[in-house]
Amino acid sequence: MRESDRVTRAVSRGALTAALGLTLLATSGSAAGPAGHSSLEARFLDSAAGRDWPGPGRTYGEQHFSPLTQINARNVSQLGLAWSLDLDVGNSVTQPIAVNGVLYFVTGTGILHAVDAVSGRELWRYDARVWEHETDKMRAAWGTRGVTWWNGVAYFGTMDGRLIAIDAASGKERWTVETTQHGDGRFITGAPRVFDGKVLIGHGGADWAAIRGYVTCYDAATGRQLWRFYTVPGNPAGGFESEAMKMAAATWHGEWWKQGGGGTAWNAMSYDPETHTVFIGTGNGAPWNHKVRSAGQGDNLFLSSIVALDADSGAYKWHYQTNPGENWDYNAAMDMELADLTIDGSPRKVLMTAPKNGFFYVIDRLNGKLISATPFAHVTWASGIDLTTGRPIEVPGSRFENGPFGMAPGPVGAHSWLPMAYSPQSRLAYIPVIEMEMKLYDAFQKPEDWRRPPFLANNGADGVDMDETKPKGSSALVALDPVAGKIAWRVPTPTAVSGGVLATAGGLVFQGTVDNRFSAYAAGTGKRVWSFNAGAPVIAPPIAYTVNGRQYVTVLSGSGGSLVLVGDAFKDHPVGYREQARRVLTFAIGGRMRLPRAVPYVLKPVSDPGFAPNPQAELRGYAYYAQTCIMCHGRDASALGGAAPDLRASPAILSPDTFHAVARDGALQQLGMPPFRDLSDSMIEDIRQYVRMKAREAGAKVR
Repeated sequence: MRESDRVTRAVSRGALTAALGLTLLATSGSAAGPAGHSSLEARFLDSAAGRDWPGPGRTYGEQHFSPLTQINARNVSQLGLAWSLDLDVGNSVTQPIAVNGVLYFVTGTGILHAVDAVSGRELWRYDARVWEHETDKMRAAWGTRGVTWWNGVAYFGTMDGRLIAIDAASGKERWTVETTQHGDGRFITGAPRVFDGKVLIGHGGADWAAIRGYVTCYDAATGRQLWRFYTVPGNPAGGFESEAMKMAAATWHGEWWKQGGGGTAWNAMSYDPETHTVFIGTGNGAPWNHKVRSAGQGDNLFLSSIVALDADSGAYKWHYQTNPGENWDYNAAMDMELADLTIDGSPRKVLMTAPKNGFFYVIDRLNGKLISATPFAHVTWASGIDLTTGRPIEVPGSRFENGPFGMAPGPVGAHSWLPMAYSPQSRLAYIPVIEMEMKLYDAFQKPEDWRRPPFLANNGADGVDMDETKPKGSSALVALDPVAGKIAWRVPTPTAVSGGVLATAGGLVFQGTVDNRFSAYAAGTGKRVWSFNAGAPVIAPPIAYTVNGRQYVTVLSGSGGSLVLVGDAFKDHPVGYREQARRVLTFAIGGRMRLPRAVPYVLKPVSDPGFAPNPQAELRGYAYYAQTCIMCHGRDASALGGAAPDLRASPAILSPDTFHAVARDGALQQLGMPPFRDLSDSMIEDIRQYVRMKAREAGAKVR
């Protein structure tokens, strides 16, 4: 594939010259910044002035905090839309970055955009053309959630496992590396992280394939691999990559390597330049069930852990495990904020994180010792965390040994990948909290009977039921004092999902919600002081930056990702895949632009007069659908979250030939629909029968 074919929209000559000039101005030379740091590295320090937002959390410390004050609690009522840019159909929940007056963000299956931050004019776009590389990995991934910048280059990962470096001025490819192997089940959704001329990337996939996690560090200029750290050990017969893996292997039992183990580092990474340490947040076990994975024995390092590594060599320094012997999809891959706090009268350098298990952890980032653990959501699986041992105090029955157990949080977690924020000004952490309880039970009394299900969806080796006696889920924006270990305030947000968070020195906290609102709250009280109707869900994390002395706040609107699986999150606020307004929205004081009036989405099931019930085929189709389609098209064939088309309204289900062409042959793979070539004709026909039945049910309700 020629490079010119990859850049589908070229920058104009004038815009290219301007962008290149800005980049050269910002990156030439090695002038010293604060405390001897280079001017390049200085913009990534937490002390940076905030003109740019160059990385996922703005700085190495990942606080998702802007020190800018031009937009503040006194004048936020004057905040208005400066400009908007309509986006194509596809994933639009990525967090943008802003450098030298240019915004960079990823949409769809892997399209990187560069947009003028003042005018909203697109400068260039680069299409990674994922479908030309490995479509099978598109089955389990929902798109890329972030991008980062270093020294005039933008970096992002792709679902098929590539890490790509793009010249930030021209949109042309500098280099690309394969961080995974063809057919290994690993894929990338998270953003890379950069530090000291290096770029770090992990991957996901443990819920779909027998893999063990790792992170890989590359030279940012050339793409040359510098080091790799595995997060769980492999087969001892093959030797261990490091002493850390040898140590970890002692905490596993049975033949765990045959199932992979899991522990993927798919999202959270932070960097401490003072100690030259990178921190990795790792994922859950694979399969979930501890009895199946490790004979029910051992802590299974480094699952559900924060792992500290030497930034130059990748050598292990320390770890803290949130859930020893992880059993519930309670991964610790949520964002990790670094800060300096005064605790019990003494200054402490800490790492803060709110993983899926419902506890907010404050950890000494120099040695990994637990300082405090505060519940920030409803928790039933543990009565607390022992501060002496650092281990959770599990409630009897939480491992289903006595039958089904009402798990809170459920496997969805109390906090997902959408980032929280920490404000060193208010000294509060702001967390987008999910409240959802699920019944879990041990579906495999004989672990040896478990087999990884066909296709891609891993059932986790546990039974998971929605508890019909409980509400379907709720959400809230929670402000937590990490020193006092107390919740300062809590604001309910609509449905079971809410967006990523931005805190600013203007005394504001910005967050979007599923009900089409983008709001600002008073950082100290949680009072909503400003709101904007975006005409679409706002899930993506917002950012703040300045251009020519004017402060802007930018966020992407539109739904996407795994949100379709979160219960009835969109029942009262349905979103159409094609109908929703995906946009880049940029706000400033005095902005006066207005959006077109949003038209509420109404599901219109297809008319199917030829449908004839076939309960047996529909039951089989439900099983196949749950293994292959549910991740994008939603539970019960209801895609009201807008991450993919609602098949109940698709004319494709009326035609066997059309449905087979899409589902198996890949007719729509360029739009993100992967082919399922391992499905037989009868399986596909059973899925079609099931969806037609669901369309008939939905049609009856409409009438």
